[in-house]
Amino acid sequence: MTAARRDHLVRTIRPALLAGRWVVSDRYADSTIAYQGFGRGLPLEALRELHRFICEDIRHPDLTVILDLPVEIGLKRARNPNRFERLGHAFHERLRQGFLAIAQYAPERCVVVDATRDLETVRAAVATAVRERFGIAV
Repeated sequence: MTAARRDHLVRTIRPALLAGRWVVSDRYADSTIAYQGFGRGLPLEALRELHRFICEDIRHPDLTVILDLPVEIGLKRARNPNRFERLGHAFHERLRQGFLAIAQYAPERCVVVDATRDLETVRAAVATAVRERFGIAV
């Protein structure tokens, strides 16, 4: 996983940022901390240190949007369950609590959106978070 993260950073993220483009990604450091640390129980500080080493100066995004919903709903919404979705309710509850802990720890960059609401309301909440953070209309 860390090799893939480094490759993604070197081949995609860094060149895009250097070219002045936006980068939107569905996972980065917070996902590693949530999945491997909170979900699988690996030491959080070791994961953070590994991330600092791999990602150098691009540690965290300017904005992390966490789409929050109860585990039962999330698992029902999974259309093509992958190996993570098959890990069961307890894993996903730890994962959810991990993401919420990350948001509480870093409120300056994290926004939690209630994803139990209808699609348009969730989309509007994400757009508001982007607009407020970056001062642009989306």
